[in-house]
Amino acid sequence: MEKVELHIEGMHCGSCAIGIQMLASTMDGVSSAQVDYEGRKGVFEFDSAKTSKDAIVKAIAELGYSAS
Repeated sequence: MEKVELHIEGMHCGSCAIGIQMLASTMDGVSSAQVDYEGRKGVFEFDSAKTSKDAIVKAIAELGYSAS
């Protein structure tokens, strides 16, 4: 299991954070996703055999947000 903290830009409200969290939670290999709107960050735990940090960043970008 790997854990990564990402800085997320473009969120405008708590619903944005919930949307990102829900998306990440449905990704194969992601076991935990916690997104903090006020802190502009997300912490993701994932199985590196099934997904990667880059895949999570790409999925967040597809929702219209920037993650690094």
